[in-house]
Amino acid sequence: MKDEIKILLPKLGESIVSATVVQWFKKEGDRVELDEPLLEVSTDKINSEIPSPTAGILVKILALPDVELQVGEPLALISAQSAPVKHALLQEQVASQASSSEKSENADFLSPSVMRLLKEKNIPLSEIDRIPHTGQGGRLTKQDVEQYKTPSSLPPSHCPHKKADTERVKMSAMRKAIAENMVRSFYEAPHASLVSEVDVTSIMHLIQEQKQIFQKEHGAKLTITSFVARAIARALQKFPLINSSLEGDTIVMKHYVNLGVAVSVDQGVMVPVLRNCHELTLAQIAKQISDLALKSREHRLTAAEVQEGTITMTNFGMTGTLIGIPIIRYPEVAIIGLGAIVKKVAAMPDNSIAIRSVMMVSLTFDHRVLDGLYGCGFLSELKKHVEEDHFL
Repeated sequence: MKDEIKILLPKLGESIVSATVVQWFKKEGDRVELDEPLLEVSTDKINSEIPSPTAGILVKILALPDVELQVGEPLALISAQSAPVKHALLQEQVASQASSSEKSENADFLSPSVMRLLKEKNIPLSEIDRIPHTGQGGRLTKQDVEQYKTPSSLPPSHCPHKKADTERVKMSAMRKAIAENMVRSFYEAPHASLVSEVDVTSIMHLIQEQKQIFQKEHGAKLTITSFVARAIARALQKFPLINSSLEGDTIVMKHYVNLGVAVSVDQGVMVPVLRNCHELTLAQIAKQISDLALKSREHRLTAAEVQEGTITMTNFGMTGTLIGIPIIRYPEVAIIGLGAIVKKVAAMPDNSIAIRSVMMVSLTFDHRVLDGLYGCGFLSELKKHVEEDHFL
């Protein structure tokens, strides 16, 4: 019999050390071909399909959905010899069917520790069916009992809600990864934020006049996001500390701008990266933002397209939100938030009154790396480029 091949979780990117299984495309006993997708995994950056490194039979799945694994941990066993494996699996299925009734009878089996906990919490056996069973095979676990609130434990005046009044939604693998990364960033980096009002009247007029021509020539929409992305890249040339990361007690300043642009997707937020944004024209920036946003929503991003960002921009203004204070994406030291564009009456330099289109721009930064005055200088430089760089 040929040796079984153990499939391990591969390294999906330079900074990615773990991933969560989303779904398997094959079941135990299925035939798989070389390079055929076996399963889908998720990280805080991207969803990826893991292909089979060999042709054969999927003997055993070692990592179930929603389980987080470290790089190098086993995913499955594959055998290149089909007949014996199929025979063994058929025997297993027959045995499983023969014992199915026994399993259903044992689903309500209570371990001594569960029985003891039921007694301590004064929960009668007649109430067991009301407790959600989350153990393997539908068994009741200690955690199920510990989390269960009996009607007698509620205040007399409290009227318990019906089960249909609440809904328990398990976090997706992407949502869990995002949450872990945000918690790490929030507690490791002391966040400070600044907000500035930016006049975008001229840009909005330009977009209105040129959007159809721009779309026809470049195949992409002309948006405020593209103008701000260009302004960020230019402002960073004068304030490089904003475009850095912190490694221990060493500040690593980047002389290139890899701008991450947050894109809302059905499972959370993806942040594809515009590499060398400081070298791109406005048309190239608009085209790349459009292409990367589409690939994000269709889950077609590659690992390279979400790695090595140096600073992030998020545009929550598209939802109508005026001001937001986003959390820095570790290991970056700053993130820029764009609010909604609104019209307001403003006093002009010549003391006249005019209606202007304005937008709030926020800068959240790691206070270990830079101080508020430096952040103010960057925001002022960014504001200047947005308000004055109106050429295409």
